[in-house]
Amino acid sequence: MVKSWDVIVVGAGIIGLALAIELRRAGMSVLVVEKGEPGREASWAAGGMLADCVIETAAALQPLATASARMYPEFVQGLEQDSGMKIDLRDHGTILFPSIAHIRHPQLRTAALVQADSGEREPALGRPTYEQELELKSFLKERDFDLSDFLFDAMLGPTFYLKERSVDPRHLTSAAIAAARHRGVDFSSGDQVLAVDLSNGKAVGVHTNKSQFASATVVNCAGAWAGQIGPHALPTRPVKGQMLCVAMPKKELVRHVVRTPEVYLIPRSDGRLLIGTTIEEAGFDKQTVPETLQKLRKAALDLVPKLADARTLEAWAGLRPGTPDKLPILGATATAGYYVATGHFRDGILLAPATAKVMGQLMTGQTPQIDLSEFSADRFAN
Repeated sequence: MVKSWDVIVVGAGIIGLALAIELRRAGMSVLVVEKGEPGREASWAAGGMLADCVIETAAALQPLATASARMYPEFVQGLEQDSGMKIDLRDHGTILFPSIAHIRHPQLRTAALVQADSGEREPALGRPTYEQELELKSFLKERDFDLSDFLFDAMLGPTFYLKERSVDPRHLTSAAIAAARHRGVDFSSGDQVLAVDLSNGKAVGVHTNKSQFASATVVNCAGAWAGQIGPHALPTRPVKGQMLCVAMPKKELVRHVVRTPEVYLIPRSDGRLLIGTTIEEAGFDKQTVPETLQKLRKAALDLVPKLADARTLEAWAGLRPGTPDKLPILGATATAGYYVATGHFRDGILLAPATAKVMGQLMTGQTPQIDLSEFSADRFAN
């Protein structure tokens, strides 16, 4: 007798892993099929900023992003309990150096921005340009903003403080893999899914470069590779991002996530610091470019001069799953039994808990707690 599963999840990034765990909790048998090693593509390469801010998040994505950010402590706790592993989840917040686009955002007044106090300053940060400070102050005054709502001090210049968290994606994906196995999720690694198998117009499984697997329900979580799987030509594409990791010369040299228009810095609790990132249309090329990494490092040094003594530990590139409108593709397809959860672009780590929750609700016959109509694959039908 050929073995079958209730659900086949294609792709073992954090989206596929979180959804597999959610479906398993609902009592379904689950097989995760991954073309390479589980958790080693975009999720492994991500920075881990849980950025949920109205001036940086697309309006259509805001409900999902906000819900997911709120779910994160419980999400991480559950993975830690199931896996026996520790995940570096930090809640020191984010220092945001705004661009003019941020200041001009129509919802700036309602954004979760607070005036930083003495505990939310980063003494190691260098001063931004005098011209930038004048331009931002002038823009704010012209629109009758109270400058006391913003932090302008001798070290930081014009900044916002955001109550955000950050997480180490490598801890997260490793724990998610272990948690899924602990709950009885099956894995087939090194198996590239070529297409969803159909019978009478309904999904009956998948075939890979090596085998076939049977299931009446399939969900495509293959990230940048999702569009290569038939029968539907999903408009996903790889968007390359390069970054590097350094050892801070002093462990708490940078405590907060720091974001500027040119670079972002993400500290880890063990003294590492991530410096990122680029947005490149380079196909499936994951090679790093020394000149690009040098530019990122220089931007970080301009921001934190004391990083001149930092030792480079690692550099890498990842492929984010992009879509034409920069929104994910979530929901059922025109093929019965075939679902999609992909295209999360730069927000896959952030959106994993909420995506798993709403897709799990949809796939078990419930009404999703968040409206998914904005993310339907049908929007690309023409």
